Amino acid sequence: MRIRAITLRILQQFIHDKRTMALMFVAPLIVLSLMSLVFNGNAYEPVIGVTGQAVQLSSSLESHDAKVREYASVELGTDALKDGTIDALISLNGTSPQVVLEGSNPTANRAVMMVLEQSSQKLLPSSGIKIQPEVSYLYGSADMKTIDRFGPIMIGVFVFFFVFLIAGVSFLRERTTGTLERLLSTPLKRWEIVIGYVCGFGIFTVFQALLISWFSIQVLGILMTGSFGYVMLMTLLLSMTALTLGTLLSAFAANELQMIQFIPLIIVPQIFLSGLFPLDTLPLWLQRVGFATPLYYGADALTNIMIRGKGWSDIALDVYVLIGFSLLFIMLNILALRKHRKM
Repeated sequence: MRIRAITLRILQQFIHDKRTMALMFVAPLIVLSLMSLVFNGNAYEPVIGVTGQAVQLSSSLESHDAKVREYASVELGTDALKDGTIDALISLNGTSPQVVLEGSNPTANRAVMMVLEQSSQKLLPSSGIKIQPEVSYLYGSADMKTIDRFGPIMIGVFVFFFVFLIAGVSFLRERTTGTLERLLSTPLKRWEIVIGYVCGFGIFTVFQALLISWFSIQVLGILMTGSFGYVMLMTLLLSMTALTLGTLLSAFAANELQMIQFIPLIIVPQIFLSGLFPLDTLPLWLQRVGFATPLYYGADALTNIMIRGKGWSDIALDVYVLIGFSLLFIMLNILALRKHRKM
């Protein structure tokens, strides 16, 4: 009877906790559906630039599901390659194709080489000679390790995840222990309280971002071709965005468990849409969801810095977007405090 009583109490507790019930039965279905869309997306279609005599390859490349863009000169094609407009540039040196791969995306690299291998026989159809392309890389190299490709994204993921979780739980504890209520009973304005908490937690995020960035590059040896200062800037902005988002969502959680319940709904989708998988292969509506997530812009900037060696002009948009997210979340934090005190 006593075991039965305990069992019934636990069942009633779960049944009356609508958020926990939703996490157990709805959240897994959402995450699994997202995984299905990501892993069952369309095959990647490479965008290949051709110049000079390599234009004669266009029809053959297109017949093997590649998108082809023709350029009047190698210089124009190289500029397009640097801008990320194309995945590879092909020119001909006699009968041998010279292929320059953009190099930062292994999925695109494999797709280009597969298409080229399938269509190379079109150059000399009567001879039956297999033509071996001369391959070079604009960024990275043929021996670039998996950690080099995904390292910048995972740096952003770890920074965002841990700051989000720690900030949310810490701010929630401030509320559940009564500290926040006591502050709200003082003449302090809501915006002063929010900015104070952000600055306080923010000091620790500075050290965390520095530690994660330094350890990844110096100890783990992840490829680094750009400025470490820009890496620090992006990790700090990601930390600030995660901090303000975590404190915002903590206002809607009654305890630590409910705060953790936000992870599969807020963090996991952002990881899938951060660039680990090419967004071009996903449905258009899901691509737009990815463009509306902070982690996408942080991961994009870190990839540009660490793998492509890009500078300010190429990461400026990502910087402004993350600043915009932080300011938006701060404003929403101020509004969220209305539920605790009318001012």
